[in-house]
Amino acid sequence: MNNPAAASRSMAHWAQGFLAAIAAERDAAQNTRLAYARDLTDFADWLDRRGLHFAGAQQADIATYIVACADQGLSQATRARRLSAIRQLYRFAFEEGWRSDNPAIRLKGPGRAQRLPGTLDVPQVEALITAARTGPRDAVRNTCLMELLYATGMRVTELVSLPVAAGRGDPQMILVRGKGGKERLVPLSPPARAALRVWLGQRDAAEAAARKDGAAPSRHLFPSRGKGGHLTRQGFFTLIKDLAVTGGVDPAKVTPHRLRHAFATHLLANGADLRSIQTMLGHASIATTEIYTHVLDDHLRELVLTRHPLARQDASEGAKTGTGADPD
Repeated sequence: MNNPAAASRSMAHWAQGFLAAIAAERDAAQNTRLAYARDLTDFADWLDRRGLHFAGAQQADIATYIVACADQGLSQATRARRLSAIRQLYRFAFEEGWRSDNPAIRLKGPGRAQRLPGTLDVPQVEALITAARTGPRDAVRNTCLMELLYATGMRVTELVSLPVAAGRGDPQMILVRGKGGKERLVPLSPPARAALRVWLGQRDAAEAAARKDGAAPSRHLFPSRGKGGHLTRQGFFTLIKDLAVTGGVDPAKVTPHRLRHAFATHLLANGADLRSIQTMLGHASIATTEIYTHVLDDHLRELVLTRHPLARQDASEGAKTGTGADPD
């Protein structure tokens, strides 16, 4: 029998209790908590319109909700994430004694379609870094951001929230705090170390001047006046789009995550082993890292088909005779 006291609480109270628990017990990242909050709010609104509550919803109700999400055209990944949030909410409610069962435990999600990550080639990355270096504003900071991202494959949140202490002492490796508070050391390339030294000099000089006017020192490597005290993810996203335009790279193909993919793919193409790449990217499972082997396979296949002299000759002959290459 479900707990009457828990049933009397609002669904917002249930969600807040769950989110507070994963923040305290798992050190869940803010972005993860925000995503779960959005998913649970949508589910709660759906239940409320049907006169239902988290406390009384059954497996059939949850299954109907997931089907309704599909009818809205939501992607497999979004539906899988929503079901994951609901499962975890009910696991928490069961452990807290708010419910005597977990109605979501036997439901199977829609799964996630495996998509190969988009990436950038070396000339495109070089064009972005050159655009940062030669830009009219914040060139030193922007160069440091781009060099660090390409040298380490950090997630954008990890990059913009780096503490200034991580860059002190001309480090050969930088300490990155990733998902779930897990820390990892990632080597820095010589260009990244050089860009970091120059940026620290400019940053520290600007901060010393600001202190004279009563400003408090910042603990962030890339400080800003925003709420978080550092450059935001959105601010960096806008920055790289601008750099893409300046560098002559299609902005639609440039995202922070594609630069992370470029880091991994270029390392793999040059002989790095998957375990090392897994460690540097901060992947919990090597299965996640293995997807880059497929990206590389596609890239190598394209090179053979478009760059090999015999392939070009065969394509040319096919154009003359109206036939293509032998499918075998």
